[in-house]
Amino acid sequence: LRGESGTGKTVLARMMHSLSPRSSQPFVVVNCPTLSEELLASELFGHSRGAFTGAVRDQPGRVEAAEGGTLFLDEIGDISPALQAKLLRFLEAKEFERLGENQTRRANVRTIAATNRDIEDHVRRGLFREDLLYRLIVITLQLPPLRERPEDILRLARRFLIFFARSARRRPQELSKAAEEALRSYSWPGNIRELRNAIERAAILWPAQIIEPE
Repeated sequence: LRGESGTGKTVLARMMHSLSPRSSQPFVVVNCPTLSEELLASELFGHSRGAFTGAVRDQPGRVEAAEGGTLFLDEIGDISPALQAKLLRFLEAKEFERLGENQTRRANVRTIAATNRDIEDHVRRGLFREDLLYRLIVITLQLPPLRERPEDILRLARRFLIFFARSARRRPQELSKAAEEALRSYSWPGNIRELRNAIERAAILWPAQIIEPE
């Protein structure tokens, strides 16, 4: 899944899982940029006791947690070359080892990856393995930024107003014509995430039933 940050890649991945034959099994998310190489390897594949400082017991990884379901690798373009090699092997053979362990394990998972980066440029610069790229792009979906689908802005805004009203157990607020125009005319560099936050802020702070541009 490709697209700028905030375009809804994780939401789409969850929907794909929920509509698949694997829907009754786990949907497991790994946020790749948030961890160091060693911790991300442990997060993915697990570790055995003593594999590194602080590893006081055997710990399964997210791959095993996703057994029978879907493993979602968010922002895969940020993982290190060494871990890319391990991931390639897993994607091709469904085999892996926990850190600090020689036992080869197998996993039955469907893998979905997402990135907001130009992966082909990363390949040219030697930052991403070409063979891993080819293994990942069996099917590619591009999520357009919100500025390229302005017809969705008001539909999303109204859905968010209903959602936040239900959360607060009150009647949904409405947008004035001027507020609607303000939403349509803005470029939304943060995409759907930015729109959601703006609507939530307005729903909390605006004192009247009709929300104005201010």
